[in-house]
Amino acid sequence: MAALLPTYSFLAVLSTATFSGISSSGSSSSPQKVRALFAGHSSASRSLCVGHQSLLFLPLSPDDLIASVDKFFPPNIRFRISLLFSPFFRFNWMLIGLRVFTTMPSFASVGPFVRCLGFGCGSGTLRAFSLRSGSRNMASHIVGYPRMGPKRELKFALESFWDGKSTAEDLQKVAANLRSSIWKQMADAGIKYIPSNTFSYYDQVLDTTATLGAVPERYSWNGGEIGFDTYFSMARGNASVPAMEMTKWFDTNYHFIVPELGPNTKFSYASHKAVSEYNEAKSLGIDTVPVLVGPVTYLLLSKPAKGVAKTFPLLSLLDHILPIYKQVIAELKAAGASWIQFDEPTLVKDLDSHQLEAFAKAYTELESSLSGLNVVIETYFADVPVEAYKTIIALNAITGFGFDLVRGNKTLDVIKSVGFPSGKYLFAGIVDGRNIWANDLAASLSTLQDLGNVVGKDKLVVSTSSSLLHTAVDLVNETKLDDEIKSWLAFAAQKVVEVNALAKALSGQKDEDFFSANAAAQASRKASPRVTNPEVQKAAAALKGSEHRRATNVSVRLDAQQKKLNLPILPTTTIGSFPQTIELRRVRREYKANKISEEEYVNAIKDEINKVVKIQEELDIDVLVHGEPERNDMVEYFGEQLSGFAFTVNGWVQSYGSRCVKPPIIYGDVSRPKAMTVFWSSLAQSMTSRPMKGMLTGPVTILNWSFVRNDQPRFVYDSIKIQSFPKFLNLECKISQHCKNSSRFETCYQIALSIKQEVEDLEAAGINVIQIDEAALREGLPLRKSEEAFYLEWAVHSFRITNCGVKDTTQIHTHMCYSNFNDIILSIIDMDADVITIENSRSDEKLLSVFREGVKYGAGIGPGVYDIHSPRIPSTEEIADRIRKMLAVLETNILWVNPDCGLKTRKYTEVKPALTNLVAAAKQLRTELANTK
Repeated sequence: MAALLPTYSFLAVLSTATFSGISSSGSSSSPQKVRALFAGHSSASRSLCVGHQSLLFLPLSPDDLIASVDKFFPPNIRFRISLLFSPFFRFNWMLIGLRVFTTMPSFASVGPFVRCLGFGCGSGTLRAFSLRSGSRNMASHIVGYPRMGPKRELKFALESFWDGKSTAEDLQKVAANLRSSIWKQMADAGIKYIPSNTFSYYDQVLDTTATLGAVPERYSWNGGEIGFDTYFSMARGNASVPAMEMTKWFDTNYHFIVPELGPNTKFSYASHKAVSEYNEAKSLGIDTVPVLVGPVTYLLLSKPAKGVAKTFPLLSLLDHILPIYKQVIAELKAAGASWIQFDEPTLVKDLDSHQLEAFAKAYTELESSLSGLNVVIETYFADVPVEAYKTIIALNAITGFGFDLVRGNKTLDVIKSVGFPSGKYLFAGIVDGRNIWANDLAASLSTLQDLGNVVGKDKLVVSTSSSLLHTAVDLVNETKLDDEIKSWLAFAAQKVVEVNALAKALSGQKDEDFFSANAAAQASRKASPRVTNPEVQKAAAALKGSEHRRATNVSVRLDAQQKKLNLPILPTTTIGSFPQTIELRRVRREYKANKISEEEYVNAIKDEINKVVKIQEELDIDVLVHGEPERNDMVEYFGEQLSGFAFTVNGWVQSYGSRCVKPPIIYGDVSRPKAMTVFWSSLAQSMTSRPMKGMLTGPVTILNWSFVRNDQPRFVYDSIKIQSFPKFLNLECKISQHCKNSSRFETCYQIALSIKQEVEDLEAAGINVIQIDEAALREGLPLRKSEEAFYLEWAVHSFRITNCGVKDTTQIHTHMCYSNFNDIILSIIDMDADVITIENSRSDEKLLSVFREGVKYGAGIGPGVYDIHSPRIPSTEEIADRIRKMLAVLETNILWVNPDCGLKTRKYTEVKPALTNLVAAAKQLRTELANTK
């Protein structure tokens, strides 16, 4: 040793004997970090074991060590570093004594970091004392983590890059910093199985498409590693070609890019992202679990490419993509990965025997490639049906199985009745990945202990129910949130701590203080008077005595409305919002911060509305909107004015690409203290003689796009067929028989009553066209067919409640976006709206096929004629061609012409020419129709 060490050396001491080669615990997180930080010194370093401590000798200068310590420990821990001369060695050694003091309220948040370190010297030997540490040996796992960053760093980096204001290198640097901070956060919290390859510049399914080289021909990709140009063209389109279809990720508000596949698709290994991110984490001293979208889920979420028969069997491509999966696995194995996670959430859906056989085939084929690796199949969002469960537990290549125990409340029964394979791991998704409420740790621990008795405690891994992608990032940034409500919450960062706390408790290291604080918060929420309002509950209960239908049928109403509105055939309109400029956002921000007066704010919004009205009049649009300049978000705006809602400052959640939403939190009963939109809508109508739409968000969308209450447990379907229920409105006496409770639709009724009051106030103020957006109605649809009818019954009824009392001459519009509506078209008809506008352009006019198949729709309908989520500007002829296709299956007198969705995220330089072409196309078709008479 003497020959290796210089005259002056410094001693870094690591806790819990975790250095490679002498570890008594099997974990290597902390020393791996130190090795990475002390790069360049490793050749001269040596370690030795003293009891359960690992001593790492490092030849460093004081400045080097202090800089490394600053990097190694989190910023909320302060240090006192004592430089002590030690006379007990033949050489002049400097011994560093580190005393670590935490400023945090609970050691649980410190994770593996040393809580108290001290060192002494004596008799020529080293003696360590007062040494305590967290551990990464607990069986804990996170399915995935939010990508945007705590303050939407990725969003701003992406948009800067897309606008040409920054380089690819700038974007990559922001992304690398985010990935690093996420991995370190999980390591610091003591998580054992940390995921990698869950980060994405746009979408994980699109990442898989890139990995497989499944690029549609229209993007003119010439092979090689897929770069940003091709990647973002697939996601967003470009000047010459449209984007790929985007649709909802199961029943969430996240959207994925739908793969377009066919018999001629050429697959190749074209993106090494999974391996590069694993290596990136490894270079930081963090061993991760690479996550891949499973091969069967990828194919089941795909669609036949343009020109390919709709009946093309996509699962027939399994043999074409498995060789690429094998290449990825081989590279990960070579890089040192010991675990791989395959996300196969389609296992929770209704699958036929052929589809289940595909899972067996895929993982049997991959078995030899996976040899030597631990493999977990992760499912989420619902129960895994019995047959699917039996299929996956029979797979020899699989080491562990991840189940959602929050929304999948029958999974425990399946495990107990069918059994769990001996020697395999159960990744128990007990911490909710889709909501923001603090976990009931005592209840979860009881469930986990019960599971441990079934599968074996040493094979039980505490996990999240799904990726934390669907929740907000970090509660620490919410400095303005009500303290009582804040104590009830846990965002992604806090959920990571909850997972580790449960894992430690399972292993006998329960943090009593942490659990006690959690129990106090749970009790506070149950007892809080702000949660329940008897008057609201009484008013909502009274809604159950009628079907709440309008007095006349839609054909009679449309005649009355046409006489009043006098619209041309193929009337044009937009969906609601107009571009939100930097200046407009500044005005709203300064008003909220009390930097400008109410008068200044009102005048600024009034000017913006006037501008939007004039633009629409100049474009000759028939039914106008006020542009929603006063609204930050279509749900948050209403939630801010309703009781029972709370709001965050940085509670952003990714919806698609760089688009984030900030869902309000429904913590109690909901009511409307006063009118919400009448002032602005009336003001806008006073600026024009054309019809002005009043713009509201519907109750189902407000519910589905909020973080909803969980103190009313979600209702649970059983195997009884929905047809056995009495008529929906007589369900109140039967709810307890078939559902554990009526939570979601009870809350939805409360919101519907509030929107009903607003609709009637708008009508009284002279607004003759009122749009009640139900963009997320289908999003809440259960993932199983047997459970759909009940949801649709109360969701549709909630919509009808909002407008059942208006006059025939008041035209009720609704809007829906990014969903497959064909299978719920009868429920859409039952909503009884006068006009529905609907997403269509990215879906290859799939919506139109239902009308080709003979479904009769008597109300007005406006399938979107161009995609507003792409910066691409459609030509007049392109839009006209879409209208012609619509007229082939729809009556001329019911067809409306409109974009797919609101224009909020676009620029005026994109919106004006696109709407100019839209109006021109409508006029062109009016002329063509007139000439054919």
